Amino acid sequence: MKAKVIVGLLLVALGVVALAYRSFTYTKKTHEAKVLGLELAVKEKGTFEVPVWAGAGAVVAGALLLVAGRKG
Repeated sequence: MKAKVIVGLLLVALGVVALAYRSFTYTKKTHEAKVLGLELAVKEKGTFEVPVWAGAGAVVAGALLLVAGRKG
């Protein structure tokens, strides 16, 4: 397969996933302490919202790359 076709497929797949889920939740450690053998950790949850235009744009860009890859 050509590089344009592979990138196009990836963009379409990522765009569909972004449109289907719309937001992703992640956890990160912010503070960590070790005191007298005790280990304490603070974890924060965050949410990343994917705009609809970004998902739709990825699908359109991927489709354009697929068409361009098949012609060339």
